[in-house]
Amino acid sequence: MSNEKMTQNATAAPAPEDRPALVKKIGKTTYKVRVHFSTTSTETMSDKIKRMLKNEVQQM
Repeated sequence: MSNEKMTQNATAAPAPEDRPALVKKIGKTTYKVRVHFSTTSTETMSDKIKRMLKNEVQQM
């Protein structure tokens, strides 16, 4: 990883804690997942899921 990449990550704003999170505990490990969406995306969630399923079927 280059220093430029590390600098970009270090200066990125942290995710606000007030965003909803999915919390799942598996064994002794607790996972907290936060979701964010691109403001520049032109693909709907439905379109993305359909595309992913279509790609999955093609790989079989």
